[in-house]
Amino acid sequence: MAEVFDCSDPSQLLAGTRTARRAIGQGELIVLPTDTVYGVAADAFTPEAVERLLAAKGRGRQSPPPVLIPNTGTLAALAAEVTEPITALAEAFWPGGLTIITRANPSLSWDLGETGGTVALRIPNHPLALEILQETGPLAVSSANLTGQPAARSAAEARGMLGDAIAVYLEAGEVAGGGTASTIVDATETTAEGGALRILRAGGVTREAIAELLPKVAIEG
Repeated sequence: MAEVFDCSDPSQLLAGTRTARRAIGQGELIVLPTDTVYGVAADAFTPEAVERLLAAKGRGRQSPPPVLIPNTGTLAALAAEVTEPITALAEAFWPGGLTIITRANPSLSWDLGETGGTVALRIPNHPLALEILQETGPLAVSSANLTGQPAARSAAEARGMLGDAIAVYLEAGEVAGGGTASTIVDATETTAEGGALRILRAGGVTREAIAELLPKVAIEG
């Protein structure tokens, strides 16, 4: 039976974060708010938990989840190389609505699915999400909905779709960003000289803002 915590109540907030951290440590799933939409989260380094996340959403290994991280130091640990354009993007738009795909550090012992050796990373701009990430470390997080359905803007909406596949729901009210998903960019072809960057999904960060920040990078998509 899923546990639901109203995080607007200070006593439930404390109990909820503790219960959520424990659930992640046990390989279970939680739903938490982010600055874009509500997400369903699993320990990124527990393959069984990631499989559970994909199954809950009705997705296969060909759709690996992004990874939320607490700080840019974690970016350096998870990425095979942090190019100058990636550093610029992170400094300008994190925490916030930009997901950066980069080559994954080959020494990482995780299995997010069929990633092709890449990882999609983001720092969310939400205090509760960041608090949990500081405690748990990187979390595989996908929008809290069944595949093909609208992304949940509250924990209640998420529970209506995901039910008891989730151990803990953290309700913090409707997301402030109006449910706009993050912009996703493929930065695997960026270099110190510039290189190329591909926008895979438009969202919270505009193409114009990215192009202005990276004048030496060819922006595609």
